[in-house]
Amino acid sequence: MTGIHRPPQDADDAAAGVPAPAPRTPGAVRALIVDDEPLLRTHLAHHLAQLWPELEIAGEARNGREAVDLFAQLQPEVVFLDVHMPGMNGVEAARLMGPDVQIVFVTAYEQYAVAAFEQGAIDYLVKPFDAERLGESVARLRRRIAERRRLAAADGGLGQVTSLAGDVADAGSPLGQLPAGDLDAVLAALAGELRRRAPPGERLQWIRASVGQMIKLIPVDEVLYFRSDEKYTLVVWVGGEALIRKSIRELLDGLEPETFIQIHRSTIVNLRFVAQVVKGPNETAEVHLKGRSETLGVSRNHVHWFRQY
Repeated sequence: MTGIHRPPQDADDAAAGVPAPAPRTPGAVRALIVDDEPLLRTHLAHHLAQLWPELEIAGEARNGREAVDLFAQLQPEVVFLDVHMPGMNGVEAARLMGPDVQIVFVTAYEQYAVAAFEQGAIDYLVKPFDAERLGESVARLRRRIAERRRLAAADGGLGQVTSLAGDVADAGSPLGQLPAGDLDAVLAALAGELRRRAPPGERLQWIRASVGQMIKLIPVDEVLYFRSDEKYTLVVWVGGEALIRKSIRELLDGLEPETFIQIHRSTIVNLRFVAQVVKGPNETAEVHLKGRSETLGVSRNHVHWFRQY
């Protein structure tokens, strides 16, 4: 198995100092492993090395937002994705990755989640999984990817966009009977259920900030954007500006992932206040806000949020 790599940062993000991923081996299948528990990522990578030696582990992610960013940069064909993670959960991340990828969800046993996966013919592993169960998933993935590549070669391209469960469903799978769009509906319903079952207080409702001699309680819904430097984070909301000591990473874990997105290493924006996004050079962009003169830069590592699948 190849080593674990993280994606390169662009010039604006040089302070992150992460190594570049290894060059893609011609013909190799690349995978991304996503779990907030390092030991579980290592455990899965170890078993995959035994069951699928030629699989390239292109990277690892610790949460849903990081997974979406890494997916856009590395373009793996397979993603092993934990369902329950802080901030953006695995199902929300999968929906943002689009339909052109093989997803295997990894979850603790929960009847509602397993039922949803089976309804959508979505592959999943229940923790703690064993080598036999993982081997079944690997066999399905290899068949699907081989068939997909065969069809792509015959068509001279990728052809039609496929479902998360694969181009060719296993015999007897309900996937073949699902009308277009139903799979995403299953994931949307499950994502909503996961949010409803999230522990109380997991999402930020207020930002506490010092404004002069006062402590201001800023409603999160009124925040336009956050911009961070080395020590402080600037909060810009409809009523003014303030500085807080929370980092961008800490904020991301508590913000609603469908509303607040990271557009730069140092910037989070509230999509409700975005008027338009203008493409820039070298796969960058600028965000224009409603009723504001300033613009926010979007680095190439985050511009995928504004692409259409």
